[in-house]
Amino acid sequence: MTIPSYDFPHAVVDSTSKAVIGQHMESVGPVTRIDGDKVTVSLRPLVTVDAEHVRVVESHVEVATAKKADC
Repeated sequence: MTIPSYDFPHAVVDSTSKAVIGQHMESVGPVTRIDGDKVTVSLRPLVTVDAEHVRVVESHVEVATAKKADC
């Protein structure tokens, strides 16, 4: 698969679908870094692309943690 603004090919193994040349695919992964107009996404490996090629699928909300009691 070719990812816009990423200069390396990215292999995808999906035996359930029949992909054709030119078909658009969506890759989903957690954002690990935002640096100006570049975004790094963990697709195993980390892939850094222009922010214009990334869309937010689910926003992150921090989970409140329980306070630990002093022993």
